[in-house]
Amino acid sequence: MATATRDQVATRVEDALVEFGADRDAIADDATFEALDIDSLDLVELAQIVEDDYGVALTTKDLEGIDTVGKAIDLVVERVG
Repeated sequence: MATATRDQVATRVEDALVEFGADRDAIADDATFEALDIDSLDLVELAQIVEDDYGVALTTKDLEGIDTVGKAIDLVVERVG
């Protein structure tokens, strides 16, 4: 599997968040999922997208404590790398 840069992962995560209803202009590394109105079901769907796109399985436990966009991106990059 090819590695993905942080920018590539960020773009994919941001696109998914917009699909879930988040305002693209509000998405930033320090934006919380709560502020973006992203719920736990959206995060499960995001984890599925990550697995489909990058071959990285994220569990519910992996997502605990991941409350900002930047933390989610960093987790994916760390696992892909």
